[in-house]
Amino acid sequence: MSLNYEEMSWSDVRDQFRKWREETGRHSEEVVQLWVAVLEDKVHKTGNERHLILEQVIIAALDTARFDIATQCTKQLALEFPGSLRVMKFKAMRYEALEQYDEADEVLDAIIAKDETNAAPRKRKIAILKARGRRAEAIKELNEYLKEFMSDQEAWHELCTLYLAKGEFGKAAFCMEEVLLHNPHSHLIHQRLAEIRYTMGGVENVESARTYYSQALKLNPHNLRALYGIYLCCNYLANSRAVSSKRKELQKLAQWALDQVSEHTTKQSTIKNNDKLILSLEAALGNMEIKSN
Repeated sequence: MSLNYEEMSWSDVRDQFRKWREETGRHSEEVVQLWVAVLEDKVHKTGNERHLILEQVIIAALDTARFDIATQCTKQLALEFPGSLRVMKFKAMRYEALEQYDEADEVLDAIIAKDETNAAPRKRKIAILKARGRRAEAIKELNEYLKEFMSDQEAWHELCTLYLAKGEFGKAAFCMEEVLLHNPHSHLIHQRLAEIRYTMGGVENVESARTYYSQALKLNPHNLRALYGIYLCCNYLANSRAVSSKRKELQKLAQWALDQVSEHTTKQSTIKNNDKLILSLEAALGNMEIKSN
């Protein structure tokens, strides 16, 4: 996005900043450039929006490693709001961006001591543990955090990711089941839980994966990953002696999933004359089938 700074007044910049905030867009480089070129010396004219603008600039400055600007804006806020937890949060963010993790931890601990119900600093401490490569401690802290903030879906997602990185798929599946309780209509959550169950292997887990893939497809009929998943699950189960009585039904469902993949790919592909690619895809999927003895 190109902006002509020379033709923009301070009010134009204020309005542009407001628009970006309402759109929840960061636009960090543009924010910093407009701040330096136009608004830095005229921020006092922005009235009630001044504090929002200063916070916006702090975030943008940290994103772009302009720590001098972040420090300057944080000091302005600190002078007006001494002891503010919000200002302390920005100080911690600056330390974290500078990889001064011990100092960041001290500030975050001070925030938690003043407000034990504040979830944000607790999550930042966990992020710092991850950044320092202390994954086991991050998992422990995240479990403690979730005892107090059980409805935090983002935290459950993060804990799932940490468990997956350690190969603890059963615990990762439990985390996604917790997320599913809060958001049962998300096809992506069903899909991820299915992928974890399929990775765990075994007839019971693959059968569970097929169920979750099917629900994901029901919620979003255009979910190709769910169709691939159904195909793989059905092939696995069809060649398992444990469910040999359902072999024909599973093979039929696998073929249906393959046909749906082909149909969706043909309709949605932007590649002209892609029939050969579709045939290659079908052949590749067909080669995945495991033959039973």
